[in-house]
Amino acid sequence: MAAGRGRTGRAGRAGATAALAVTVTAGALAAPALAATPGAGDGHRATLRAMRAALNEDAPGVTAQAKDRHGTWNAAAGIGDLTRQTPRGAHDHYRVGSITKTFVSTVVLQLVAEGRLDLDDKVGQWLPGVVEGNGHDGDRITVRQILNHTSGIFDVMSDEGVQRKAFTEEFLDHRYDTWTPEQHIAIAMRHKPDFAPGTGWHYSNTNYVIAGRLIERITGKPYAQEIKERVIEPLGLHETSVPATAPSLPEPASRAYTKLSDAPGAKNHDVTELNPSLAGAAGGMISDSADLNRFYTALLRGELLPAKQLAEMKTTVPKGDDKPGQRYGLGLEPFRTTCGRVVWGHGGDIHGSASGAASTADGRHALALNFNGPEGEMKTVLDAEFCGQR
Repeated sequence: MAAGRGRTGRAGRAGATAALAVTVTAGALAAPALAATPGAGDGHRATLRAMRAALNEDAPGVTAQAKDRHGTWNAAAGIGDLTRQTPRGAHDHYRVGSITKTFVSTVVLQLVAEGRLDLDDKVGQWLPGVVEGNGHDGDRITVRQILNHTSGIFDVMSDEGVQRKAFTEEFLDHRYDTWTPEQHIAIAMRHKPDFAPGTGWHYSNTNYVIAGRLIERITGKPYAQEIKERVIEPLGLHETSVPATAPSLPEPASRAYTKLSDAPGAKNHDVTELNPSLAGAAGGMISDSADLNRFYTALLRGELLPAKQLAEMKTTVPKGDDKPGQRYGLGLEPFRTTCGRVVWGHGGDIHGSASGAASTADGRHALALNFNGPEGEMKTVLDAEFCGQR
């Protein structure tokens, strides 16, 4: 799942974490177990083993929830607070990073279903003069290309100045800075596009900053309010929020850690508090595993979008020659497990937080998890849950 995430944190190094604590809580079973479901009927032992094995110096703790026809299973492993040496919580809130993109895309597709815009509308039609400069031309870029990362628009997170303030130790002096969408887009426009619209694929957080602006232009309300009214409230996602600039995580929550330097001996910094406007509509949301499972299962069951728009969301394009076999839809992507099962979801990285959420296409089996560091191995946990590897 890491290949599908927008990296909004600096990579760390693998290493062993000692004295790992483990917490597991099982939800009430919805029905007696009939035939064993891979990763579910066996008590999710394979998933828990994979969670524990994925922990390292740069991913000290993990929290997860799996949901299937047997009920729900919540688990945590590792350290939640390195200073106090307290365990990770099975019901932690966390920053979901680029999982935010699925929420934003869902709102855009709802507007499409309502006839308020078309996926093949040009961005310049709605945001005249915004996507312009150094070869960028919003009159040639469609809404669809914004959502599936085929626009060619430069990724603001790759700008050297943003990299320095966000992903080096300078971040510690800038963690409470407020970033506006206008700033993000203007920085991206200083650079040349990666390619002509529709001729390639490149993950660009700027695309979803623009998508947030599109929502606001069409509805007259902030994108955060539209997500709240159209997704969070209807689904009862009580642990999910779209903070504007508030730096704290709601309780319960563990601490978040990352190394802001590649130098030998670099230490983990506590980066739990930060101004989420750094990521904005591309990755600023907060949630927990239960809410993420509820969101993705509802989405894939058609509770949020008509069949036509859900099919559009699941229409994928190849990520390119450097990512063979990997594909991306409209804020949603398929992940093929080692046993051949395909699940749908998204990943998300932001400082001190690496998250993933995925569900089967029928919404009957879902997994959401989070590491409180940038280097947790998602794929092994995903394979264990959906393939039941022992």
